[in-house]
Amino acid sequence: MPIAPYIKETMNSKSSSVIRKMFEEGNALKEKYGADKVFDFSLGNPDLDPPEEVFKAVEDIAKDRSHNCHGYMPNAGYPATRAAMAEKTSCEQGVKVEASNVCITVGAAGALNCVFKAILSEGDEIVVPSPFFAEYRHYVHNYKGKLIEVPCKEDFSLDVEAIKNALTSKTAAVLINTPNNPTGKIYSEDDIKALAAVLEEHAKASGRKPYLICDEPYRAISYDGRSVASTFPVYDETVIVTSFAKNLSLPGERLGYIAINPKAPDAGEFIAACIFANRILGFVNAPAFFQKVVAKSWNAKVDYSSYEKRRNEIMSVLDAAGLKYAKPEGAFYIFCKVPDAWGDDDMAFCEHLKKFLVICAPGSGFGRKGWFRISYCVSEATILNSKDAFCKAVASK
Repeated sequence: MPIAPYIKETMNSKSSSVIRKMFEEGNALKEKYGADKVFDFSLGNPDLDPPEEVFKAVEDIAKDRSHNCHGYMPNAGYPATRAAMAEKTSCEQGVKVEASNVCITVGAAGALNCVFKAILSEGDEIVVPSPFFAEYRHYVHNYKGKLIEVPCKEDFSLDVEAIKNALTSKTAAVLINTPNNPTGKIYSEDDIKALAAVLEEHAKASGRKPYLICDEPYRAISYDGRSVASTFPVYDETVIVTSFAKNLSLPGERLGYIAINPKAPDAGEFIAACIFANRILGFVNAPAFFQKVVAKSWNAKVDYSSYEKRRNEIMSVLDAAGLKYAKPEGAFYIFCKVPDAWGDDDMAFCEHLKKFLVICAPGSGFGRKGWFRISYCVSEATILNSKDAFCKAVASK
């Protein structure tokens, strides 16, 4: 049977799923040379153990033998879990959020797909600052939308004027990810306010008010005293999509949620649409067990200082190799410039790095040619021992 042309073309393209492809190639090299000889910076797989509160909640909930404890619940999630996520969002946004403003989802990816299914008509546009998480292209295409990529400024801060110029009557939303994957950039409060003003101005001129979708799975992981700006107080049509993959180190449990600003005029209809999308996309509901776990452990204290330490260590390695990079302000990625000798060919340079058993993700997959991403949520030994490999790779061509 034939495969759909788009899927066949995309899954075989060089820039498709660059992260997973490099991860798989890293595993193959580890099999051949030994794991300690390969410096795999491909996948953003958090390596901190979940906090003790999570394990305690798992143990307590696993003892439950009550009737239907593993059965269906409302498509939006357990009421207690929705209430807990409403409390969490209220704390982060400084705006009172009710459980009715929340839909529990299968990770942040599931949340984004539900939102896009709910708001996109064929030909609608999602404006995104680049670089951005590579899968956004696929998520938007799933619903016959178009991703409009708008380059950030040189320091990877928002270019609000460029975003303004990209808005059209087809703009359904602007999507931002902060702290950003792949740059680690945290968009400033001033930039968020400026963006909100631009969206308000566009709504008056066009008659269509775009949503501001904030993808925030890394919100809690920030450095040097920085924090992520609240968006609910500055723009009514704001949507938060997030998960517990990064902050509680639970990527495999696939638990996230959508929260709509209660000040949005269509907040009730929006959440109802997302709940309906959650069902018809085949998710049905988020995993029952971990809905209960995060409801009891979402506010556990986590020490992210080891990520900051490793950020500093990888910067020292890159300095020694003569590689330029953007200093991360959050998350656990560092975005590096391809050496001048390679032009902007990030694909070729990442292939070159593999000769020295260094695995990184090309920036083209994130919408920024000429750069590459390092994920430093790996062992300190991997970071420190990669120094010679990076130096040799940069010195040779």
